[in-house]
Amino acid sequence: MWHIQACYNYEKMQGLGFLHAMCPALGKLYAKDLEGRKAAMERHMDFFNTETVFGSAIVGLSLAMEEEVANGADMDPNAVRSIKTGLMGPLAGIGDSMMQGVVTPLVLAFFLEMGLSGNIAAPIIYAIVMFLIICVPAYFLFMLGYKKGGEAVLGMLESGTLKKIIRIAGIIGCMALGALVCSYVSVVCGIELTQADGTVFSLQSNLFDAILPGILPLGMTMLCYKLLQKGKSSIWVLVFLIAIGAVGGLTGILAW
Repeated sequence: MWHIQACYNYEKMQGLGFLHAMCPALGKLYAKDLEGRKAAMERHMDFFNTETVFGSAIVGLSLAMEEEVANGADMDPNAVRSIKTGLMGPLAGIGDSMMQGVVTPLVLAFFLEMGLSGNIAAPIIYAIVMFLIICVPAYFLFMLGYKKGGEAVLGMLESGTLKKIIRIAGIIGCMALGALVCSYVSVVCGIELTQADGTVFSLQSNLFDAILPGILPLGMTMLCYKLLQKGKSSIWVLVFLIAIGAVGGLTGILAW
């Protein structure tokens, strides 16, 4: 969990971190078999990349299989490689959707609001809450893979209940992102028109805020989303936003 991203690289991704997690067990399983330990370490230096919380099930399952191999069971050692390769993609899809797409943004939104109000305990409480959110499910999934095996992990992936939870979490995540847009994205039109009677008509307060408040931040967010959908990189989108801000600020189209 702690070292899976430590030596992240484009050749093995999380391979070295996975091996680090397995090393204490491999040292005990192959205490008197140096060649067996070398072979096992090579198996776990393969390319590996998944979401770390749900991916804990793969570590537990791999450990259970290594125990079988070390104890002389009739099992092809390469089966360990196969199970890792087969499960890392599906578990990454579920884990990224749940942890990065829903849970983390929701918790961040809550504690960011506390922090902005001046509460210095916000980052400390956030760290504790995220520690529990990450480590408790990771431990459960590790033990599920270790004790119940691949069938339990596959059953979890195919479970209708899990699919419903993911769907509900996706809806909640969309609601949370909508709330974040309203709270933290600011786009203000600076155009003001002087009317015949001498009064000033502000497009922002007299038009946009009156008809549909928040339409400009929403429109800017949807534009960024559309650009990302078309394959533009996040850096390209960021530069695009900077350019819009600079041009809008210099011309007076946008205001603080």
